[in-house]
Amino acid sequence: MYDAYQKLADAGDQVRMFAESASAIMTAWNANPFAPPARRMAAYYELVALAGFTHSRPIYGVDHVEARGERIPVEEKVVHATPFCDLLRFKREDGDNDPKILLVAPMSGHFATLLRGTIRTLVRDHQVFITDWRNPRNIRLDHGGFALEDYTQHLIDFVQFIGEDCHIVAVCQPTVSSLVATAVMAQSGAAVQPASLTLMAGPIDCRVAPTKVNELATEKPIEWFRTNMIGVVPDKFEGAGRRVYPGFLQLCAFMSMNMDRHTKSFVDLFHHRVAGDTEKADAIAEFYKEYFAIMDMSADFYLETVEQVFQRYLLPQGLMKHKGDKVEPRAIKKTFLLTVEGERDDICAVGQTLAAQDLCSGLRPYMKVHHLQAGVGHYGVFNGKRWETQVYPVVRNHIQSSR
Repeated sequence: MYDAYQKLADAGDQVRMFAESASAIMTAWNANPFAPPARRMAAYYELVALAGFTHSRPIYGVDHVEARGERIPVEEKVVHATPFCDLLRFKREDGDNDPKILLVAPMSGHFATLLRGTIRTLVRDHQVFITDWRNPRNIRLDHGGFALEDYTQHLIDFVQFIGEDCHIVAVCQPTVSSLVATAVMAQSGAAVQPASLTLMAGPIDCRVAPTKVNELATEKPIEWFRTNMIGVVPDKFEGAGRRVYPGFLQLCAFMSMNMDRHTKSFVDLFHHRVAGDTEKADAIAEFYKEYFAIMDMSADFYLETVEQVFQRYLLPQGLMKHKGDKVEPRAIKKTFLLTVEGERDDICAVGQTLAAQDLCSGLRPYMKVHHLQAGVGHYGVFNGKRWETQVYPVVRNHIQSSR
């Protein structure tokens, strides 16, 4: 499967490179107001150049922040690394004493750069450490496997590395591992535990109001996923021989759920470009450049997530284990909890993240807060205007109150 895809992708790359060059030439002619055919051809070639997947992480581009009426430089630095993940820190030039956030990015087919908008907002008032997961197809086999437990252990290790005044903010899929990691640290009596835990739009309990995504995960037994959804990285890549869930399958599945919307976006891009509406066209193009930058998932991590989170619901049933020991969220006593959901979320429905509130029964009532954001879908919980103006103030206040 993966070999067949890669051969097709390699051929498509040649076509897209040609189209990108042709678009650039035609665009140069667009300065002439009497050349509408060139403008249409440039727009057409742009669509061809855009319609393909890439497998390299885009840049974050968060090099400054507007704060208190000033343009303040932001430093991006790798502060800790494993074969599977770089821990990146984004810090304002004057932010040495800011609270420290561990922003946990999903490993679900996209790079952590999908959260650049979230980082831009958070770094105004915080030091932001983000889990910059590496593409498994570029990780040698001799570095070993990567399962759900390994993901969770990375979070535990990162919290210990960051130290005191660390606040976890987890987006979507990793809310489960973030809650598990916090519980494991509490159960072990670790000297360093997260000061706060913010879980945003995540599948803590998928039995609540199942979405189309949840239904797709339960339609087939786990053996079907193991047989049909796992590929082997081709020989041309550094991770040759590694078993993965290919990112192109994940993205195709997500796109098929909203194909009409994606088709309309490409049509809109064409018409905006022809009409000379550069700002709107650029916004669509930039979104799809990010959206089509995909990464694979380790086969073990993917299969265990499907089985344990989406099929067997181990965490809400009290059956989840980490390294052989039962996970007890009620053991969490010191970490303030915030859960955030979007009213129109069609990936993680209302109530699925809220379930963490009941699981963390050891926390006093004043240490638990829930926020339901009206008028947003899944991505609107952590990106966009309502995130900045309505959700973020809740997150910021939660972090401040837990220090």
